[in-house]
Amino acid sequence: MHLNKSQVVMTEGAIWKKMLLFALPIFLGQLFQQLYNTADSLIVGNFLGSHALAAVSSSGNLIFLMIGFFNGMSLGAGVVISRLYGARLYERMQETIYTTVALSIGIGIALTALGTWLSPLLLAWMQTPAEVLAESNLYFSIYFAGSLGLILYNFLSGIMRAVGDSTTPLYFLIISSVLNVVLDIVFITRFGMGVDGAAYATIIAQFVSAFLSLLVMLRKNVPYHIRLLKIRFYKGCMGEILTYGLPTGVQNSIISIANVVVQSNINAFGPMAMAGCGAYSKVEGFAFLPILSFNMAISTFVSQNIGANQFERADAGAKFGILCSVVCAELIGLLMVLGARPIIALFDSNPAVVGFGADRIFCNAWFYFLLAYSHAVAAVLRGGGKPVVPMYVMLACWCGLRIGFLMVTGALFHNIWFVYWVYPLTWAASSVCFFFSFRSKTWLYDQNFARYEEAEETS
Repeated sequence: MHLNKSQVVMTEGAIWKKMLLFALPIFLGQLFQQLYNTADSLIVGNFLGSHALAAVSSSGNLIFLMIGFFNGMSLGAGVVISRLYGARLYERMQETIYTTVALSIGIGIALTALGTWLSPLLLAWMQTPAEVLAESNLYFSIYFAGSLGLILYNFLSGIMRAVGDSTTPLYFLIISSVLNVVLDIVFITRFGMGVDGAAYATIIAQFVSAFLSLLVMLRKNVPYHIRLLKIRFYKGCMGEILTYGLPTGVQNSIISIANVVVQSNINAFGPMAMAGCGAYSKVEGFAFLPILSFNMAISTFVSQNIGANQFERADAGAKFGILCSVVCAELIGLLMVLGARPIIALFDSNPAVVGFGADRIFCNAWFYFLLAYSHAVAAVLRGGGKPVVPMYVMLACWCGLRIGFLMVTGALFHNIWFVYWVYPLTWAASSVCFFFSFRSKTWLYDQNFARYEEAEETS
């Protein structure tokens, strides 16, 4: 099995160093991605106006609804690959990689058709105001036409990270981010395009990053090397990916369905509320940077070390990752509170838009430590082979409780502050559930994988 200089082996060395070396490239990559997403909205808001900003910025929840399930499948595949890598079952790992690539191609093609077909129906269900409906439809129809590039990159970068290489995906995200911003400027300011220009810029950048990832994986000196003719579904591999991926995919869908319901409630307050909350969502993405970074690091660390039967090391790494995620997310939240109005005004100086966005920051950003804790423990459980637990917690707290709260308050009051408060309330509820799940330590030993290892040894 080849190792490359970008690879971090999680099963040996200082825990804090390994975790940070793995998380830092992910953080930088997500930072560049968030910067180009934010630049996308800045360019649209300043050159095309508030309605165009509302059409593009409110897209996040609907996009995550469509791709969240499949990204969960990618995370499940990553857990399996990490565990096999930690256990040094390289032949089986290679078959799982080929199966994962085949799965990503199939999903990308299916999502192109599904997203194009469902987007208009979902936009209507979300009560998208008539003023922005045409632009929203245009944006989504183009965006989902490029689904294959997005899905393929997410799966391929997930394979790289599963074996400890978080640096190579960073390079491709930087290239993709810069390209997206350049194309945004060219399409909108030079060619006079509207939201369609922003959508085309995004899908072109996504296909470039997917193509570069595939080129790297074709090299022979990487641990995730593939040969195109061997890409297919291998016996038993798909079942393992589904075992770990389906619960995470369902979890993502649960969250996104609830967030679409939240977005539909925001839409009821008009385009200015949509634009303000859309601008907030771009800023909130920066608070997610440490959360996403340490989540991936935690899952990979826990998976590899449990695969290597290093249970105490897995436990220590999980605690360190949770602490880092919580502290970093809360610090970013406090900075957002201090600069709330000027930050939102960067996107749109309309006082109404600034008011909605700043109020959302004041209500939510204080509680990012709860959001970070819930996601971090979910990553621990996923890496420990217990993805069903986060699925149930999210179903109860982030879907059932969130939608129930909005139904009750929406029927009694027409006040957007109740929509804002639904997030910290449900973050708190899930954090309580995850606290007891983490303390139970049942995630430290995965019976399913233990049986698989025994089968390998006796074969």
